[in-house]
Amino acid sequence: MGIKSEVKKATEVLNKGGTILYPTDTVWGIGCDATNTRAVNKIYELKVRVPQKSLIILVSDVKMLEQYVENIPDIAFDLIKNINEPLTIIYDQGRNVSKDVTAPDKTIAIRIPKNEFCNKLLVEFKKPITSTSANISGDITPLSYSKISDQIKNSVDYIVKVNRDIISRPRPSTIIKIQDNGEIEIIRN
Repeated sequence: MGIKSEVKKATEVLNKGGTILYPTDTVWGIGCDATNTRAVNKIYELKVRVPQKSLIILVSDVKMLEQYVENIPDIAFDLIKNINEPLTIIYDQGRNVSKDVTAPDKTIAIRIPKNEFCNKLLVEFKKPITSTSANISGDITPLSYSKISDQIKNSVDYIVKVNRDIISRPRPSTIIKIQDNGEIEIIRN
């Protein structure tokens, strides 16, 4: 299977409100349309995760990012441009997404992946996609496709058929929050 045909199939599933298991720039992720509350709730159900714990979303580029965040601090643009490692930034005042993607304080965690499959999928889908590790909440994050449980594989609507034997980065992204005063708080390193 080629990337182009897999992007097309995954996009079809996402457009119907389905869930996908897909390779990201970090670990394999479970994804759905981040603007579709019913789809987002499917993710919480299959992960057995409490809705108060928000989800990371992926966007294709800064232009897409601007559609889903009220105000982007200037330093975020510098970080996005200059940091080569996968970096998720928590922004204040997420917008235009399912309320179940944002945290109770209205913050939103967003990453722009540097990964061919993810980028092509995001460009084709034209909306943000959730990205949460492919495990039951509280279990160890699987570092490769082969380590993902059958329970997860059987719970999603579609499993992408590319990059199954590639480990892009055997750990989740670094997560930071930019404080009002411009200071950076590291949430997960």
